[in-house]
Amino acid sequence: MKTTYDERCRQELSSLLMRVEHLFVNIDIGCPYGLPYVATFHQATFGPLSERAMELFLAAGYRRNGNCLYNMACSACSACIPIRLHASEFQPSRNQRRVWAKNRDVTKSLLPLRVTEEDLNLCEKFLQARYPRENNTAKGYYRDFFLNRVVNTIQLQYRVGDRLVGTSIIDLGFNWVNAVYFYFDPDEGQHSLGTYNILCLVDLCREWEIEYLYLGYFIRAVPAMSYKANFRPHYLLCGGEWRRREDPAGPGSA
Repeated sequence: MKTTYDERCRQELSSLLMRVEHLFVNIDIGCPYGLPYVATFHQATFGPLSERAMELFLAAGYRRNGNCLYNMACSACSACIPIRLHASEFQPSRNQRRVWAKNRDVTKSLLPLRVTEEDLNLCEKFLQARYPRENNTAKGYYRDFFLNRVVNTIQLQYRVGDRLVGTSIIDLGFNWVNAVYFYFDPDEGQHSLGTYNILCLVDLCREWEIEYLYLGYFIRAVPAMSYKANFRPHYLLCGGEWRRREDPAGPGSA
């Protein structure tokens, strides 16, 4: 019987975890998504990882935060569901095609990850508008979240004329892209930049013949995380297996 891609990944990761599982610890904090539960991050700090090792962790639902890899081990909640797209299968909806068409004036640049005043100013504007919490700063996001010594990380910038309106932070492998974070100008709502960014990442995957696009977590109760399921078909990691879904609502929908 032919072994599937995900089965091979699970087998290889099992062998890898035998060597590194002792590095992981559980960290309890308030839920970063605003849900009324204690969030438990099962995480470890790493130095440089091979491209294949990162692929194995992503395929098992792990995420990256700075030099840490983690998954969620919350005892009272299972709302965070890893979601990915397969670039070769994706079919844009009518609304997504409209978003693509109305952003013809947006130019894209793929660049090494760097920190400039322009980047910091836009990220700061986004955070203050969307997540105005104490100590939530652009410099902190770059220092603790985006920059890392683990994998190859780049940025996809979006401009209208000369003005920066969005930046997508992505980790890049031979056959995978990990969407780490996207921040944008909150005054540019007419561009639907969150949707446009994912469409551009799918387009990038197709151009470079990359199959797997990891979008982080789908969380039904959090609009900023639930819209990802509008991209179809998508795959959700449930019970240790990636399950293909055509509908936008995810598990438990009517």
